[in-house]
Amino acid sequence: MASSSRHEHQGQEEEEDQEHQEHHRHGHEITSPLLSTRPSTSRTSPEPQEEENSPIEQVALTVPVGDDPDTPVLTFRMWVLGTASCFVLSFLNQFFWYRKEPLTITAISAQIAVVPLGHLMAAALPERAFFRGRPYEFTLNPGPFNVKEHVLITIFANAGAGTVYAIHIVTAVRVFYGKQLTFFVSLLVVLTTQVLGFGWAGILRRYLVEPATMWWPSNLVQVSLFRALHEKEERRKGGFTRNQFFMVAFTCSFIYYIFPGYLFQMLTSLSWICWVFPYSVLAQQLSSGLHGLGIGAIGLDWASISSYLGSPLASPWFATANVAAGFFIVMYIITPIAYWFNFYKAQTFPIFSSGLFTSTGQKYNISAIVDSHFHFDIEAYEKNGPLYLSTVFAVTYGVGFASLTATIVHVLLFHGSEILKLSKSAFQEKRVDIHTKLMRRYKQVPEWWFICILIANIVITIFACEYYIEKLQLPWWGVLLACAIAFFFTLPIGIITATTNQTPGLNIITEYIIGYLYPGRPVANMCFKVYGFISMKQALEFLQDFKLGHYMKIPPRIMFMAQVVGTLIAAFVYLGTAWWLMDTIPNICNIELLTADSPWTCPADHVFYDASVIWGLIGPRRIFGDLGTYSAVNWFFLGGAIAPLLVWLAHKAFPGQKWILLINMPVMIAATNQMPPATAVNYSAWILVGFLSGYVVYKYRRDWWERHNYLLSAALDAGLAFMAVLIYLCLGLENINLKWWGNELDGCPLASCPTAKGIVVKGCPVYH
Repeated sequence: MASSSRHEHQGQEEEEDQEHQEHHRHGHEITSPLLSTRPSTSRTSPEPQEEENSPIEQVALTVPVGDDPDTPVLTFRMWVLGTASCFVLSFLNQFFWYRKEPLTITAISAQIAVVPLGHLMAAALPERAFFRGRPYEFTLNPGPFNVKEHVLITIFANAGAGTVYAIHIVTAVRVFYGKQLTFFVSLLVVLTTQVLGFGWAGILRRYLVEPATMWWPSNLVQVSLFRALHEKEERRKGGFTRNQFFMVAFTCSFIYYIFPGYLFQMLTSLSWICWVFPYSVLAQQLSSGLHGLGIGAIGLDWASISSYLGSPLASPWFATANVAAGFFIVMYIITPIAYWFNFYKAQTFPIFSSGLFTSTGQKYNISAIVDSHFHFDIEAYEKNGPLYLSTVFAVTYGVGFASLTATIVHVLLFHGSEILKLSKSAFQEKRVDIHTKLMRRYKQVPEWWFICILIANIVITIFACEYYIEKLQLPWWGVLLACAIAFFFTLPIGIITATTNQTPGLNIITEYIIGYLYPGRPVANMCFKVYGFISMKQALEFLQDFKLGHYMKIPPRIMFMAQVVGTLIAAFVYLGTAWWLMDTIPNICNIELLTADSPWTCPADHVFYDASVIWGLIGPRRIFGDLGTYSAVNWFFLGGAIAPLLVWLAHKAFPGQKWILLINMPVMIAATNQMPPATAVNYSAWILVGFLSGYVVYKYRRDWWERHNYLLSAALDAGLAFMAVLIYLCLGLENINLKWWGNELDGCPLASCPTAKGIVVKGCPVYH
């Protein structure tokens, strides 16, 4: 089909091919480490030519360039399996999110599970056409189950994969603060935050979907799996077909997860140095993978490896190397210096913790500084004294400040001219690669659809916040400011995500701004953060799905419909599940009242709640401002702005040194933005696997990497997810636990102990 299309539009596309070649020559300005330096080996195109494939080698090796526009897409089985996948994944992901090791069940699980169901429906449903000869004629069975239906089902599943961030607000208010929040108000907040990102996504498609250099690495995992599940392939002598390889890897992952998931949970973090020095606080601080710096800690649990940073197999090596460098600098240079030089009384508190402390190292009593109107009680705060953070927590806040300014400066310096070029070309209807050319045959989604959704959503959000001002605390101007921040940062952060698979967060800057402008109101701070941060995050997820549809040639209007419906279903199911869990599990999220082996510890919600106290209740001025303890952390803003400038100047001074372009300061600086709740072993294990896949195998076994890398990632995710659900259904519901030393996570009980003289903490030695 691609070949015939080229002959039909030959005169028109000669100019476009010249433009594509020009773009290929200058593509190094954005992603030079990713550009192909050899002819493509893609076997999908009927007439393989270098200029008709993506300039990104990973894309050229993975994504097919053909298309059949007559393939049925909007089918009955797509609706049934798509909505069911969205519902099931939404329920399971919210269910597991409250647990000690929050398990994210990705859309890949549904992508696999629906294949036999799709083929079963194709074999069993009647083929008779209803309303034959009329415009709305349809059939329950248009033929064999096809890849485009499968992609749309996966788009539905993507809506249910991950988390709905606004649930954190509901959990914080109901569980941690102990205040009332009705289901209807909660639903309004969840719906508006989830849908708001559509507006930004529609406006920014021309920058983040159509250019070949915006390649969205994680999509290649799903594309590779689609091809394995649908393309016919003969088995190589002595080897596997891709489908067979996937099934073998899936089975191994499924069987193996019974060990870290139930029988031998210490595999999550084997901190063997703690076993050698069972009574040394220093040794356990250094070596604990869960509560310390993780030196020597080994993680043999795929859930631990991929739970916070995503699959390391989907990360390009240069991005993995930047994350590794950032992690090393923060964890093994900045943190030890700050702790052992006792900056801000660091030794009075754990070296790694998301907790909030008094000056004597005790847990801070937050309820004592909240008045009856759910506002900050200044007199009570002065009586209780200032709030303190652990060393890692304070440093990661500083890193968050730096990553924000680094992202802006990096994008302006390295991508500014490209953004300007795309802005001009968008109005001239120019395109740059074969996938965009093939997508031109389909009706595009008009931009005014997105704008209408955006305006309507903002109006509803303002109404909700003003009408329920006593509950949500956020005034109308806060909604507009949050939207402005989200829109401003979506493009620069989107460029980083689309090229590196790493996403710097906006959560800290949104908390900082509203904390200064509107202090003493924790719910207002949480709402502002969610509207300012999550609308951007949702926009990136929608854009990533658009790019997946772009690769797989899904009609854009049908893709848009699937995204909207999936998002609405996910919002209802996520909130309903969270509400049910909060009402039925005693003491959920309350670590002090839960039993030691209870999984319902809600690590991410604890971090969210702590942030609402720091930024919303007490306010940044009393922590990071002129009235606070950590005012020097603000210098990270300046450091983040300078860092990309140094790389840019080095590149200009030494243009022949191509390795300089591999240094991506936003990714390097934001490497530890998931800590806490992410821990040292999450990072060290992720980096090791990323190195083996992205450098060793990619460099020395390119043929194996091309066929199996992304399939292996999908198989590991899916096997783990299915076994985790099976363990819970068979053992978790009956509360059947296996108690032995191998299930004592980490085995470093002294890692969280203070080392300052005279500090008394239960279970810790006292230094004199």
